[in-house]
Amino acid sequence: MTSSFKPDVPPYFGIDPAAAAAKLSLPSDTARFARAATFAAKGRDELKRGGHAPDGFKRLRKFSTWEICRYLIPVAPAHFRRVLKAHSDLPQGAGEGNSKWFSLSEVIALRDHFATEGAANREYRPYRPEGADAKVVAVANFKGGVGKTSTCAHLAMSAALDGYKVLVIDLDSQGSMTSIMGGQVEDEWQTAFPILARDFALHLKGENKVRAARGEPEIRLDETLTEAAEVSPRNLIQNTHWPNIDLIGAQLNLYWAEFQVPVWRMQSGSWALWDGLLNGLTDSGILQDYDIILLDTPPALGYLTINALSAADILLVPLGASFLEFDSTGRFFDMLYSTFASIEDGENSQRRKHGLEDIRFEWDAVRTLITRFDAAQQTDMANVIQAYFGDLMTTFRQDLTAMVGQAGEQVNGIYEADYREFNRETYVRGRETFDRTWAEVKEIILGAWWRDQQELKAEGSNGQA
Repeated sequence: MTSSFKPDVPPYFGIDPAAAAAKLSLPSDTARFARAATFAAKGRDELKRGGHAPDGFKRLRKFSTWEICRYLIPVAPAHFRRVLKAHSDLPQGAGEGNSKWFSLSEVIALRDHFATEGAANREYRPYRPEGADAKVVAVANFKGGVGKTSTCAHLAMSAALDGYKVLVIDLDSQGSMTSIMGGQVEDEWQTAFPILARDFALHLKGENKVRAARGEPEIRLDETLTEAAEVSPRNLIQNTHWPNIDLIGAQLNLYWAEFQVPVWRMQSGSWALWDGLLNGLTDSGILQDYDIILLDTPPALGYLTINALSAADILLVPLGASFLEFDSTGRFFDMLYSTFASIEDGENSQRRKHGLEDIRFEWDAVRTLITRFDAAQQTDMANVIQAYFGDLMTTFRQDLTAMVGQAGEQVNGIYEADYREFNRETYVRGRETFDRTWAEVKEIILGAWWRDQQELKAEGSNGQA
C-alpha cells in the first residue's frame, strides 16, 4: 500500500507570482492616504461614541456605597448610612434601601463633610502642603506601545478618586489621552502649541526692548507669534467628565511644534526652548490651581517631550518586561543624558561669561515602571531589569489584566468601568493593579512635597539666624 502522506510546508512556499499579481489593486498614490485617514476618522468617531452617551459626550458613572466605603472614604458602611440619615442636607444618593449610588461630585462633598466632622485619625483628604505648587509628573519613553497613555490616564483617575485636583496635558499629537478624557480639540490653537509659541513671542518682546534701548531695529513678530502673545494658557484648559480632572488636549496639528520650535530657536539662540511649557504653567498660576499635573508625551525624544521633562518634578518611564523594551529604555536614558547634559554645557558656558550661576536640571525622582506584566512568562526578565535599574524601579509590576483591554475597547479607564459588569473579585484584582501603581507614585509625590517643606523651613531658619 502506497502512503499518500505529504509533509506540510510553510505557507510562504509555492506562491504563484501571477496569482499574487491578480490579487493586487492598482498602485496607491498619496490620495489613498487621505481616503484611509477619512475612513479611520469615521471609525474612530463611531468607536468613541460607543463609550460616550448618546449625545456624543462622555459621562462618569456613579459610585456605590460599597465602593465609596472601600476605596474613597475610610468609613464603615453602617456609619456612612447613619451619617447620611442624620444630615439630610448631604447628598443622599440614588437608589432604594442600602444600595445607593453617588456621583463623584457628591462623593467630594461627602469627603469634605467627613474631613470636617469625622474622626481625627482618619485620612479623608489627601496630603498637600498649603501654598505648595502642583507636582508635575511626566510619563515618557521613546518606545511606543509600552503603556504610557494607559498609565498616565489611570494615574489621573486614581489621583482624582483620591481627592486631588488634576490637570492632564496631552503632548502626543495622536491624541489618545484626549480621547480617553472625552476632549474636543479643533485645531492646534487648543493644544499646548500656543503655550510654546507664547513663550517665544514674549522672549522676542523682551529682546526687542533691549534692541530698542541700543537703537537697533526690532525683530518683527509674525501673525502666529502676535496671536500667541495674547493667549492665556488658562483658556486652553477644558473640563472633562471627571469633576476634578481638567485637560489640555492634543490633535494632529500639535506635531507642527516639532518643526516650528527649532526654527524659533534659530531666530533667537538665547531662547530657552525647553522652558516654554514650564513658563506657561508658572506665569499663568496653573501650578497653584492644581495638585497634580500629568504630562502624556509622544513616543519620541522631540521638543515636546524635552519641554515635558524640563517641566516635570517626577519622571515615570513605563516599559514591558522584555529584552527589546529594556534595551530601548536604556538607550532612552542615554539620550536623556546626552540631551540635557548638552543643554547644561551649552548654556552654562554662556552664563559664566556673564557672571551668572549655572543651570542644572534636577528631578525629585525618576522611576521605571514595568507594565503589562505576565508573571507566568516574564518574571525572570523582570528580575533582570530590576537588578540593573535598581532604585530607578518601582517595586510593583503593573499586571496584565483583561479588564484593561475590555475597558479600552470602550475608550474608558478601568475606574470608569461599572464593577457590576464583572465578577466582583475580578474587579477587585483588576483595580488593584492601578491602585498599587498609584500608591507608589503618591508616596513619591508626598515625599517630595515633604522634603520641599523641610528645605523651606531650613532656609527660613537660616535667614532668621
